[in-house]
Amino acid sequence: MAKFLIQATYTPEGAKGLLKEGAGGRRAAVDHVVAGLGGTVEAMYFAFGEDDFVGILDFPDTVSMAAVSLSVKASGALRTRATPLLTIDEIDEAARRQVSFRPPGA
Repeated sequence: MAKFLIQATYTPEGAKGLLKEGAGGRRAAVDHVVAGLGGTVEAMYFAFGEDDFVGILDFPDTVSMAAVSLSVKASGALRTRATPLLTIDEIDEAARRQVSFRPPGA
């Protein structure tokens, strides 16, 4: 499963919708969308400040996350950021791979 940190900010229209249906309604909507693509919601929190919503979602692949991201952004109700989260083992594997890279100007 691919794991993502989701950070979102409601637009004024999105905030009106949240006020109308409540946090429980939004949680149900997120669960429905994520499960519909074979994923799970690991954690979901509402916040205030720069972000209104923070969650950790698991999807079978990155394409599923991209599909959700496109649909959510197209709605105009939220501005979102999805950050891929990697395990310690994944980073260890990445560190073992040889990369042929030349820095600019070197």
